[in-house]
Amino acid sequence: MRPVLHGDVSSAARALLAVPQMDRARLCVRMIHEAELADQHLERTGRLHPVYGNGSLMAVARNRPLADEPGFDNLQYCQCFETVLHHLSKFLVTRQHS
Repeated sequence: MRPVLHGDVSSAARALLAVPQMDRARLCVRMIHEAELADQHLERTGRLHPVYGNGSLMAVARNRPLADEPGFDNLQYCQCFETVLHHLSKFLVTRQHS
């Protein structure tokens, strides 16, 4: 996966906010996996992945419906943002141990 910036996390959180709460963790893991696949494809072929784009979390998030971005006074958005950061941390720890 390409380096993750604030906009990547924000876009992913907005994608999570657009789905039911019970589906959010699974979707988050899926988006991270898709971004990793796209980055590997780009590295291997020099071309964007035909579905997942450039290997950024933002690209895979923006393939989905996004909720309007609320402020951090919105509890659901804060929880979605936290979910993205949690799963990114798990991904990075797993990657370092591979």
